[in-house]
Amino acid sequence: MNDKVLIAAGLASAVYLVRNLYMMFMVLPDEAAQGAIYRIMYFHIPSWFTCFTCFFVSGVASAYAIWKKNFKGDSFAVAATEVGLAFTLIGLATGMIWAKIIWGIWWTWDARLTWAFITALTYSGYLMMRNMIDDPSERMRVTGALSVFAFASVVITYKAIDWWRTQHPGAIMSFRTGGGNTDPAMESMIYQNWFALLLLAIVLVGLRFRQEETRREIEGMRRLVYSR
Repeated sequence: MNDKVLIAAGLASAVYLVRNLYMMFMVLPDEAAQGAIYRIMYFHIPSWFTCFTCFFVSGVASAYAIWKKNFKGDSFAVAATEVGLAFTLIGLATGMIWAKIIWGIWWTWDARLTWAFITALTYSGYLMMRNMIDDPSERMRVTGALSVFAFASVVITYKAIDWWRTQHPGAIMSFRTGGGNTDPAMESMIYQNWFALLLLAIVLVGLRFRQEETRREIEGMRRLVYSR
């Protein structure tokens, strides 16, 4: 990815995050029922949106890599997966903090929480499997297939609150509810911070893609030397 694109995305993300923090803490009021703690949703929900986006991109890149036998696609898939997993952990951590304040517990085996945990384990397994397979072509094929099928766990996590009514609250976003149980200004801030986190994710994926391509080239040269 072009240096100028990464720098521009990084600067835009930083500026937008600072602007959003000002809006969150200095402009938007406390939520009537939850008070100040509700502001954690401005990072909790966008973090999940961002990780879902990264995992979708990873699945598409993996499918392309297998189809075209394209190692760049494989490198892009692992980069997107790593960044997506990082945002998954942010989503889990912020959710636990929020739950402790609102529910009085750090964790419960609620349907969405359980599937979110399974999703994190699945993609962690993807990364672990890559280190267990030495042959690049076999690694691309096996882990790529896992990446494609692992997205089913993302879909289940997203739909869990619709399919099972457990501890987790129902949908609050207007596109899910058909209108109105979240203040428009508060919902708008969720989307605005998602945009900032997406810009950050683009930078991180771009950097990890470069590192993965460099690692692959070094690995190729090492195999060439050892084969002589």
